[in-house]
Amino acid sequence: MRRVNQKDIDAPFERPPEPNRPCQHPDCEEHGLYRAPVARDRLNQYYWFCLDHVRAYNLAWNFFAGLSEREIEHQRRHDTVWQRPSWPFGRAGERGAGPDGPRIRDDFGFFSDGPESFRARPLNDEQKALAVLDLREPVTFQDIRARYKILVKKLHPDANGGDTAAEERLKAVNLAYAALKISFA
Repeated sequence: MRRVNQKDIDAPFERPPEPNRPCQHPDCEEHGLYRAPVARDRLNQYYWFCLDHVRAYNLAWNFFAGLSEREIEHQRRHDTVWQRPSWPFGRAGERGAGPDGPRIRDDFGFFSDGPESFRARPLNDEQKALAVLDLREPVTFQDIRARYKILVKKLHPDANGGDTAAEERLKAVNLAYAALKISFA
């Protein structure tokens, strides 16, 4: 088994040997070991300074110098997503969304009876009636009856002080219950 030296461990983190380049600050005779960007629009081009001069350069550096508030805000927002494109999450108008909300493509039928295209299946009358009662298949008639009783008590005009919206909802619930009663008979 080979022994690992500390030098082997530190090797990837060591700085490569620097050429003997002079500091680019005028009247400086030291080596330019530290880089500093030339300008905001040329971040891959560098000045090479000694430690004292790179510190002074960094203190005076202002990336946003000369930009308006709007440009600064745009740059900040662009940096929050690492300069990658982004889109609004969960908005109407997203790709694949329809009037009933977003749809998924279920090619293998994991979420339905079989493979499905981008178009949603239309609801039949029984499913519409169940939706009015806030129920989903599979359901028994006892479940339908229990839900109907709860909704009638909740939407009855005596319980709502004559609220017309509750009255209209109660009419829809009565019609849905009548349709389901026939289909389950």
